[in-house]
Amino acid sequence: MNISSDQPTPLRQRLARLYYGRDTAAIRFQFALMVIDLAIIGFFLAGPYLRDRPSYLILDYAIAAWIAVEMLAQWGASRTTRGFLTRPMTWVDLFVLGTLLFPQWLFNFAFLRVARIWAVAQRPVFRLMLNRLGLKEQGDVVTAFINLFVFLFLVTGFVYSFFFYREDAGTGFIDALYFTVATVTTTGFGDITLPGTFGKLTSIVTMIIGISLFVRLAQAIVRPYKVTFPCPECGLQRHDADAVHCKACGHTLNIPDDGM
Repeated sequence: MNISSDQPTPLRQRLARLYYGRDTAAIRFQFALMVIDLAIIGFFLAGPYLRDRPSYLILDYAIAAWIAVEMLAQWGASRTTRGFLTRPMTWVDLFVLGTLLFPQWLFNFAFLRVARIWAVAQRPVFRLMLNRLGLKEQGDVVTAFINLFVFLFLVTGFVYSFFFYREDAGTGFIDALYFTVATVTTTGFGDITLPGTFGKLTSIVTMIIGISLFVRLAQAIVRPYKVTFPCPECGLQRHDADAVHCKACGHTLNIPDDGM
């Protein structure tokens, strides 16, 4: 059966229900995918410590095969091929797949694999789990924390790949992580620095983006909980959960709730 066509087929409809549905079978399917995603991310984070073992390449290619199969399934679950190709995670997965299939040539870009953490946060079951854990109101905080966490390990992987790769795997990765955290927090102990102009530019970009993400996380923690509901009159998106009128234009709102 051809899943590349944009016309709905029984297979594509079933895949769409599994990936985006809320029934019991879909939730179990999405939860299983999330567990696999977390295991893959664990393998990526442990990569610097495993790269010299004979089993590393076997696991590397096995994960590549899994990601390729899942990309085909996601393609089938998408309403249109264009929609599939415009998803940011599609291109992240393509980059990750390239680093897995050609590790000897693309090892400098292996740090991009950590971006797979975003795949976990984008699964519908992730939001459902937050709701069941009573963390619905902290959704923005969780999202901001994930963005900061991904950035920290992306920069750590980048610094490790370009500046510490030839050192001992354990020491090099820890040094890269230590440098990243010290730079993002603007602590700047100065005991570990990146050499040359490229190193200085890396430090500058890390500080600017890192402190921005820290501020975003702090704002999400301290600001009152708001819901996303576009005002029909002026289009204001964010409102207090119990708002009756729009603060911008005074239009009467009818914000849906969970009936609680």
